[in-house]
Amino acid sequence: MEKHASRIAVNSGSHQYTVEIGHGILESAGAWLSNSHSQKDGSVSIISNKKVFDLYGATVEQSLTAAGFKTSKFLMEDGEEYKNFESFLQALEFLGEKGTRRTDAVLALGGGVVGDLAGFAASVYLRGVPFLSIPTTFLSMIDASVGGKTAVNTSFGKNTVGTFHQPKGVLIDVKTLATLDERELLAGFFEAIKHGAVGGPGILTSIEGFLSDFPVNGFSGRFNNSEFVGRLEKVVFEQVAFKAEIVSGDEKEDTSRNDAKSRKILNFGHTVGHSLEKVTNYRYFKHGEAVAYGMLAAAEISKRLDILDKNSLNLLKRVVSTARTLPDARSIEIQEIINSFSSDKKLLSEELQWVLLGGIGKPKIVSSLEIPEPIIFESLQDVLHR
Repeated sequence: MEKHASRIAVNSGSHQYTVEIGHGILESAGAWLSNSHSQKDGSVSIISNKKVFDLYGATVEQSLTAAGFKTSKFLMEDGEEYKNFESFLQALEFLGEKGTRRTDAVLALGGGVVGDLAGFAASVYLRGVPFLSIPTTFLSMIDASVGGKTAVNTSFGKNTVGTFHQPKGVLIDVKTLATLDERELLAGFFEAIKHGAVGGPGILTSIEGFLSDFPVNGFSGRFNNSEFVGRLEKVVFEQVAFKAEIVSGDEKEDTSRNDAKSRKILNFGHTVGHSLEKVTNYRYFKHGEAVAYGMLAAAEISKRLDILDKNSLNLLKRVVSTARTLPDARSIEIQEIINSFSSDKKLLSEELQWVLLGGIGKPKIVSSLEIPEPIIFESLQDVLHR
């Protein structure tokens, strides 16, 4: 199958970088890094986990070495629960022990957990060193790798301590999805559905059509199918292009903005999603699964506030169900979820900002003061317990 790459320019307020998307392009990581990073003979610290590095580390290291870079690696533990201060400090100690200079680079190879932690470490070590990303999960490809948000989780919430640190470049090889398990793939597709819900019917129906034609079961066996690969690249391109447009217009999520192009709209489903992750100690739900429940809850709240029509609500439910049934949430106490909202990072002056829907592609940012708590409780009960 012929190798080629599509490119999307992300014009953030701080600088411009390019996202390259293709199939079988991991072998060209050295040339890509040379084009993205001005220091041609520096050192590159690869931050990954053992599972991902065993699959792709040798390919990346060989390509970087052939391009003239010296490489070293730090392998963190695998899982959302390890995106914490302990792992962060270990990564900083690694960079220090390797004598990393400000002209060297940190390269994240892995999913969103790896990308968030590596980016955060790169942003504070020596007050900031260049950072690049090779995301290997669908979720990290379409979301975490684009936009410059870095963070770790704490006892008082998810992603509550972090920085904005834009990458110098992002390389997406969809072939890495062939080794992803079904549940991890679906977590990414739920996040893609989120983009469609706030981005518009075109994005949403594109995802629905892809999942209808190519169900996630059997995904790994289709990578010799040129139609499948082409459609998959197109879906990833659409998703990245949408997110790039939003983050280019609102790089650091301006707290004063509440319009439909605010970066806040990307938090659709995350108020409930983050709470579900927190009350289950980040071990029960995949991030995308929690966001899927959060989307359905936010849409149900929107319907009960009479700002979302029933047809739009049913469309969102249908597309979510096209992906797969979500993990059972009936054992989770509704009040416990509501209580955890107080630690949500979108809490400003005792006022939680909900991203709701006025229609597909019509996000609305609404203060919690405008939503009666019984509506929130009943919506959560309807989505999680029925």
